[in-house]
Amino acid sequence: MDQSVFLLVQDSHNACKEVIRHRDGDLRIRVFCLGRDEFEPDPDELQFYGDDNGDLLAFETSGYDGSDPLLVIEAIRWYADYIDNPKMEILAEDPRISDTDTY
Repeated sequence: MDQSVFLLVQDSHNACKEVIRHRDGDLRIRVFCLGRDEFEPDPDELQFYGDDNGDLLAFETSGYDGSDPLLVIEAIRWYADYIDNPKMEILAEDPRISDTDTY
């Protein structure tokens, strides 16, 4: 099985603003540190969330055409390995919203 190759583009002014890129395609995923960055989900993009040892992260596609949704998960999984958190749970819902919805 071929393994996809991903690259990480880092913002030199903000260590938490990163973009995961698929080397052989157009997939781009922006990474946000929710404790430090403002994040307003774009309804036209896919969002996923993860907990990096207490730091909540948001992952949002950029210009996503809807093809190969498993590649998005593969890219986030690659990023989790890259930041040395291979067991990071990937969530489809914003955990900050579900925390406030307790009855």
